[in-house]
Amino acid sequence: MTRETVLEIDLKALEHNFNYLKSKLHPQVKFMPVVKAFAYGSDSVAVSKKLEELGADYLAVAYTKEGIRLRENGITKPILVLHPQSTNFEEIAKYNLTPSLYSEFVIRAFLEDAQRLNLKNYPIHLKFNTGLNRLGLTLTEIDLVADLLQNQTYLKIEGAFSHLAASEDVEEKPFTQHQIEHFQKVKKSLEAKFQNHKILFHLCNTSGILNYPEAHFDLVRSGIGLYGFGNSVKEDQNLIPISTLKTIISQIHHLKKGESLGYNRQFTAQKDTKTATLPIGHADGINRIYGKGKCSVLINGKEALIVGNVCMDMIMVDITGIDCQEGDEVILFGKNRSAENFAKSAGTISYELVTSVSQRVNRKIINS
Repeated sequence: MTRETVLEIDLKALEHNFNYLKSKLHPQVKFMPVVKAFAYGSDSVAVSKKLEELGADYLAVAYTKEGIRLRENGITKPILVLHPQSTNFEEIAKYNLTPSLYSEFVIRAFLEDAQRLNLKNYPIHLKFNTGLNRLGLTLTEIDLVADLLQNQTYLKIEGAFSHLAASEDVEEKPFTQHQIEHFQKVKKSLEAKFQNHKILFHLCNTSGILNYPEAHFDLVRSGIGLYGFGNSVKEDQNLIPISTLKTIISQIHHLKKGESLGYNRQFTAQKDTKTATLPIGHADGINRIYGKGKCSVLINGKEALIVGNVCMDMIMVDITGIDCQEGDEVILFGKNRSAENFAKSAGTISYELVTSVSQRVNRKIINS
């Protein structure tokens, strides 16, 4: 039993999720786990090492420094940097990272650096916008891309991709189908322009893998699914959350009816009430939105509502009627207590909750 706030990371659960998602693919389709944001709030180094062991073909991060951290910790698989900045390109080359080039500006900037560094056929992926309208080249810019990247030997297009906007939402199926068709046009146009080598095309995220097998192309990417969330009740049953956030009861208080608790007196006891103070707060990733009775924690199998404002380092919960004592274990989310449900109680999503767990929370790697 823990005696502090800790995030347990179960690598066996990760293995289960990896194998489940892989089972949805044809054997020739490659798999790219997304390990950005400390592997969705867990531990990017431990998770990436396990994914290498399991046979991941690529890894993906959001920013260059995330890829550098993996390289410095011995990760050797190709690493795609999804959102590099033009000032990062020398570091990208130094650490053998693969940049996603998503605009004329970044293509020209990286090409200039590649020439200066005398790179030879350095692999890049091109990012295309098919409807998310966040990052990406357009279909009409393929002629420009060809003008920039044909007849030069510094860069080589290894892959081309886009990102689905609503692949988990059945009501948005027509929009997703439109994105798939749009990407098919990108694929056809690029293949016509660059006939001298094979380009890996990838579009699907976790929900795309599960819901649109016809759109798996050469490679798929999965983030949230690897960490145990399938964006649907059905798929959540097939996946295992890899992270369990635990803490303890630091102190128990007995409030008389009418007494208040916490900053700004946001909780007033309507009757005699027993509360517990826990050593976790918004500096640890349990944001203020989870307070004031919106969410609960699990103590000895019983739900205890978070009461009052969440503090920077502490939360208080109502333990009236719960048999517990100081030092007892408290579970915020985990395998049998969904982070999705916890987050939904406060009007947010599991992605935000799990990636918010602060780096000051100790990580414990387990193989259950």
